Amino acid sequence: MSIRRAATAIGAISLGLIALTACDKPTAQATVTVGSKTVTAEASSKCYAKGKKLPQEIFIQCLQAKPTHHITVPVGDQVRIGVDPSIGKKGWLIVQDTTLASAELLKDKTYWSMDSAQLFTVSDPQTGQSQVQKSVTLNIVESGNTTGDETFRVISFTLLRGQ
Repeated sequence: MSIRRAATAIGAISLGLIALTACDKPTAQATVTVGSKTVTAEASSKCYAKGKKLPQEIFIQCLQAKPTHHITVPVGDQVRIGVDPSIGKKGWLIVQDTTLASAELLKDKTYWSMDSAQLFTVSDPQTGQSQVQKSVTLNIVESGNTTGDETFRVISFTLLRGQ
């Protein structure tokens, strides 16, 4: 092998190693599927503390933030939610805006489905009457419990009510 070829090979290997060290490990994602349409998102950098618990005030801000990903949900369709196995292992919650949509902690599960009517119907705490909303924020919360004091990540989607 000539010196020129050896130098080129060493240079290519070095550039490859530099490129690999510049890459971040991909973060876990959540997917929402309605009919044949799917949208996938990951937590924003503010709503994921690299495996550490989110401070309570950051957690609340993340629940109230406007999501960048959205999907239209026709009336009566099922909303199917999938999470990365690493999220399923710790446990996760489905939160409609800032209210638990399911009282169950989904531990060791990577999939859940819900009727869209359940997500778009909200009860007024003062009157007790139900109202149908045009859009809701669906938050997938990686958490070890249902109290919100052990939250690691929030992934958000906007669900738009279709016809």
